[in-house]
Amino acid sequence: MKIYKVYYQESKQQAPVRENTQSLYIEAESEGHVRRLLKDRPYNIEFVQALDTHYLEYEKEHAAFEMEQ
Repeated sequence: MKIYKVYYQESKQQAPVRENTQSLYIEAESEGHVRRLLKDRPYNIEFVQALDTHYLEYEKEHAAFEMEQ
């Protein structure tokens, strides 16, 4: 399992606008698995990024890091 950072808009009807982009962290087997886990939410997913060890440590230190359940 890897940890992924998901960039999204709060609504599927909302066009991607950088200033409104939210992010969350989720543990999954693949990008496809992430998308399946989040399919019931009304999110417009812009990008799913697998976090390597160094980037994950950076995110934990500098971002509001909280794993999605």
